[in-house]
Amino acid sequence: MSEQRTDTCADLSARLAWFLTGAVIGATVAILYAPKSGKDTRRLLSDTGRKGKEAVAETGKDIADAGKDMFERGRKLVEDAAELFERGRKLVQG
Repeated sequence: MSEQRTDTCADLSARLAWFLTGAVIGATVAILYAPKSGKDTRRLLSDTGRKGKEAVAETGKDIADAGKDMFERGRKLVEDAAELFERGRKLVQG
């Protein structure tokens, strides 16, 4: 079950990354074809690039946080399994 959650999270992260990439590319193309002066277009591209960079950084942080959470849950599962194994071993030994 845990493996399925990991796959789902990875799939969601990949989809979000591709969506953001497509949005940035689409916005850049739309800006380049917009009838504005060069100075206005450069300013708009700069602002859009900065916002895109911030969005990617925030998404990366969210993905890292999700990874840490999954790691901690996995560590807890391993500890619980080790404890159960130890109890079973003691029961078998008598």
